[in-house]
Amino acid sequence: MTEDISKTAFHANRERWNALTRIHLKSAMYDVPGFVAGRESLSELELELLGDVQGQYILHLQCHFGQDTLSLARKGAVVTGLDLSDAAIQAAEELSIECGLQAEWVIANVLDLQPQLEGRFDTVFTSYGTIGWLPELNSWARNIRRYLKPGGRFIFVEFHPMLWMFDNAFRSMDYSYFNRELIVETEHGSYADRNAPLVQKTYSWNHDLGEVLSALLNEGFRLERFHELDASPHDCFPNMVRGDDGLYRIQGMEGKLPMVYALRALAP
Repeated sequence: MTEDISKTAFHANRERWNALTRIHLKSAMYDVPGFVAGRESLSELELELLGDVQGQYILHLQCHFGQDTLSLARKGAVVTGLDLSDAAIQAAEELSIECGLQAEWVIANVLDLQPQLEGRFDTVFTSYGTIGWLPELNSWARNIRRYLKPGGRFIFVEFHPMLWMFDNAFRSMDYSYFNRELIVETEHGSYADRNAPLVQKTYSWNHDLGEVLSALLNEGFRLERFHELDASPHDCFPNMVRGDDGLYRIQGMEGKLPMVYALRALAP
């Protein structure tokens, strides 16, 4: 991908997330008043992979406006949140004050190394809808390794690349499983409010599991845990139904489509 296209993509996606932040702060899905009152934003899957975080230094990459970051702070972690969106980081700063919690916030592209963060963290964490905004993962994995202390943990939960092969209504397979094309779409509304009056162009890429794992293994990470799930804890796609287990699946594809994968890996 040329440098000009990359700049266009990151600029457009930053504007997208700036606009989404304003919508999400008012949305029922994010339920900011409930969060301020103590609601847990992390799902059982993330909590199980993270374990006891008391006293840990944790870097949360692509943290949006910081609910998961601050959930970790509530559990006793010393947290830093990083995101491309300046509007999201401003909202995160305000939310941390409202919740009476301490956090450090950084506005940055996750592909750009932040030297002030090198070697500081016991855990790097990132989850849901993150790497699809990145054209390549080698820089991503390299930066994660540099931010971690020796032997530190990387915990990653993400939507399965199979999902990104479909059109937005899950009626047809429009895109490759592999990172072979820039995906340019016009998005209406938000996953948290599909009726929001917002129309924007987005730029994304699909990353197959082999690409993800190779990027981490090439940086010396040792894979400790890996899961694939047929459901999502979040009702964020069209035509989802809630199962008896409280998780969400695409109607008509229940039990057939991988929806989420998760891993824990140890840095060298």
